[in-house]
Amino acid sequence: MAVEFPPLPTPEDDERYGVIYADPPWDYKGQLQHAGPGSGDSGGAIRHYDTVRLTDLMELDIAAIAADDSLLFMWATSPHLDQAIDLGKSWGFAWATVAFVWDKQRVNPGFYTMSQCELCLVFKRGRIPAPRGARNVRQLVSAPREAHSRKPEEVRRRIEVMFPRQRKIELFARDEDIHGWDAWGAEIAHPQAQRTFWEPDKREATES
Repeated sequence: MAVEFPPLPTPEDDERYGVIYADPPWDYKGQLQHAGPGSGDSGGAIRHYDTVRLTDLMELDIAAIAADDSLLFMWATSPHLDQAIDLGKSWGFAWATVAFVWDKQRVNPGFYTMSQCELCLVFKRGRIPAPRGARNVRQLVSAPREAHSRKPEEVRRRIEVMFPRQRKIELFARDEDIHGWDAWGAEIAHPQAQRTFWEPDKREATES
């Protein structure tokens, strides 16, 4: 594997994660985005971070950190939908459905139609983790596109509303100090194996 990831956390059985949120660095084989003839490229994943082949992503032992009853929320670009489903299954989860559709409010060039949306899939291991929070969370998220590949904070917030009490971790994270979440990935300053950020939401504990 070309990218040097830090070790995954090694939680005890009763501390494994009920919610795993992942934005894999999909491999485009060096392909760049183009806006049309003579326009040159307008960027691509490889311009911003190291991409990882599907076979290498499959080697990550995500099942070892997942609770028996847990969910995997995974971002997938449209060209990688089939790979995303294969990856979720290889990590020990069953395909469930599309959790969120992100309307980026801007279009990207495409080979077929102009791309405007990105999908966050959800996979299930065992049963849906309990206790559950809100069950009326909307699928559509309309938020402007920001830095390349950065996902809207609203999606993480909605996951928190749905599952406020579960241990949560973000894989391939860029931000490491998000309240209520552990973080793991090559782009954060300190490997998760050496730090723990997760703690129960004190507001939830008070309200209960």
